[in-house]
Amino acid sequence: MIAVSRLRVVDDPSTDDLAALDERIYAFNVAATGIDDGRLLAIFEKDAAGNLIAGLSGHTWGGTCEVKLLWVAEAERGKGRGKAMLAAAEAEARTRGCAQIVLATHAFQAPGFYAKLGYQEVGRIPDYPRGHANIWLTKKL
Repeated sequence: MIAVSRLRVVDDPSTDDLAALDERIYAFNVAATGIDDGRLLAIFEKDAAGNLIAGLSGHTWGGTCEVKLLWVAEAERGKGRGKAMLAAAEAEARTRGCAQIVLATHAFQAPGFYAKLGYQEVGRIPDYPRGHANIWLTKKL
C-alpha cells in the first residue's frame, strides 16, 4: 500500500485556514478544561487620515489576558501610545475577570518598556532569534 501525503508546507496560509486552526485548538482547549470564556481583544489607534499608528491584539481566556502583538509607528513612539494601549488592555482584561496578563517580547524590542510598567520576566529563550532572546513577561492585575 502506498501512502499519499496531503501535507502542504506553505508560507502564505489563507486567513480561512488560520481561523479554522484557531477554532479547532480553542475547541480542544475548551473540551480539556471546561473553560469557554475565550474572547479576542484588539485595540487600534488611527490618525485623522485613517492610517494605523498603533495597535494591540491578543485574547482573554480562563482568567488570563495574552497580548500577542503590540506595535506603535516609529514616529509615534515615546509619546505614551504603547503605555495607553497596555493600560486599555489591562482595564478590559480586568473587566473580563482576568487576574493576570502575559506577553512575549524580544530582547531587541521592548523589555525595558514592559518592566517600567510592572511586568516581570518569567522566562527567556536564548538565541531566538539567533544572537538575541525571546523574553516572557507577566503582570498581576
